[in-house]
Amino acid sequence: MNVGDKLPEVLGVDQNGKEIKAEDFRGRKLVLYAYPKDNTSGCTAEACSLRDNREALAAKGYEVLGISKDSAASHQKFIDKYELNFSLIADTDTTLLQALGAWGEKTMCGRKCVGTLRTTFLVNEEGVVEHIFTPKQINTKTHAEQILAVTEK
Repeated sequence: MNVGDKLPEVLGVDQNGKEIKAEDFRGRKLVLYAYPKDNTSGCTAEACSLRDNREALAAKGYEVLGISKDSAASHQKFIDKYELNFSLIADTDTTLLQALGAWGEKTMCGRKCVGTLRTTFLVNEEGVVEHIFTPKQINTKTHAEQILAVTEK
């Protein structure tokens, strides 16, 4: 997925088992963020940053939607535990993560493995990607502020 590309039409299933489609967000902007795992320190910091800044993002016209390969049940527990105010897609087979280019080889604790590459996509009202934050650009604790800074330009 690159800047200028359209999101795939079917995004996946959320924590409630509801199918989420790109058309559900037509006319609204979207922060679609891919993260490795529920209830881990970095992913929790990122989710809480987005949760705490949701009103500021909404004031800019953005909805927030997360995605990881965790199950819908795991997502629901994560949402409940941290009082997240947005939905999470359970991409258990990594179809969307792969389509987004957010699945691949990475290094963790000095070892190479395959997994989710922490990536955020800012999508316009027509479903077109306008900005991409790559893994090295994302600061999990202040990610919402990073997004808001980019939307000021």
